[in-house]
Amino acid sequence: MTLSRRSFILAAGGAGLALTGAAGAYAVTRVPRTATAPWQLGPAPADPRLDTLRHAILAPNPHNRQPWLMRLVGADEVVVSCDLDRRLPHTDPFDRQITIGFGAFLELARIAAAERGLRLDVEPFPEGEPGPRLDGRPVARLAFRPDATVARDPLFAQIPVRRSTKEPYDLSRAVSAQALARLTEAQPGATLAASAEPKRVAALRTIALEAGAIEAGTERTHRESVDLMRIGHAEIDAAPDGIDLDGSFIEALRLAGQISRPQIADPSSGAFRAGMRRNLAVYGSVPAYLWITTPGNSRRDQLAAGRAYVRANLQATALGLCMHPASQALQEFPEMTGPFDRIHALLAPGGNERVQMLARIGYGPSVPPSPRWPLESRLTSA
Repeated sequence: MTLSRRSFILAAGGAGLALTGAAGAYAVTRVPRTATAPWQLGPAPADPRLDTLRHAILAPNPHNRQPWLMRLVGADEVVVSCDLDRRLPHTDPFDRQITIGFGAFLELARIAAAERGLRLDVEPFPEGEPGPRLDGRPVARLAFRPDATVARDPLFAQIPVRRSTKEPYDLSRAVSAQALARLTEAQPGATLAASAEPKRVAALRTIALEAGAIEAGTERTHRESVDLMRIGHAEIDAAPDGIDLDGSFIEALRLAGQISRPQIADPSSGAFRAGMRRNLAVYGSVPAYLWITTPGNSRRDQLAAGRAYVRANLQATALGLCMHPASQALQEFPEMTGPFDRIHALLAPGGNERVQMLARIGYGPSVPPSPRWPLESRLTSA
């Protein structure tokens, strides 16, 4: 649900690499083996709660931290909590983005439960809304109730093929007004809007690019991303969360000793500078933007934004469109105050309305799914 931090290194250091022989050729073509297995859903488990949850863990979430912990209660309930060690204290100091990710999780759970003929009753924050940060209290309590009247959601089929496409989009292909209207259909608790109008897109792009540069240029926020990078297939399989950097080019750089976390973290390095150029290419290619606002900024507002976002992402998938968050200007750390104020003046002038998400919309290449921890690793007994 964040900008493509991987772009800080993709173009760096490739000149002069010479990996020869069968061993080198094999190494650079390795891809993660187990990290994407949760996307291959296969036969449904007998317990419909587990079936629902294996879909829910595919939700988009900031830095791919997958902060959810799930405890089965009795025969028909689940308590969902936050793994507090998976928060992002520098880029998300009030856990707003993490909470939005939980909203996406809960919406995928609801869609998947309906497919099994179950109504999902969600009680958000049953022990009270935490603040200013999330704490050990549950984020939600889920009750699964058989209901012959529950309607299946047509977006269910898009869950395993949904992606966040962190690549340049084709500026020669316009996004139609009809498609944008489909993406911004009314959702409870949140307002979705979109525009392909050139002046509006240019204004938002300027703010988004400035915000990305601020995050990258602020040592503690950039370091937060670097520390969560998984470099190469072995690291990704070992820890299938965070920011995955893989592919033959990455493997070649890794084997040649030309990519490491210290190199990525250093603003004077070629890796950093090349990444900034790549970042401009990715985030400069914006045929259209979509944004989500809520009446306020309560935890329930944030959950509503997450529900609305993932539904728009699923709908984009169904329409053959790509979607990718570009929300750094909405982050609350002090250095981001300027872009934060400008984007709210542009998209939510006056009142207490809060812009929760900004995303690029367009046509782009097919990309593999993001890594995921297996469901069993996120289930708890206490």
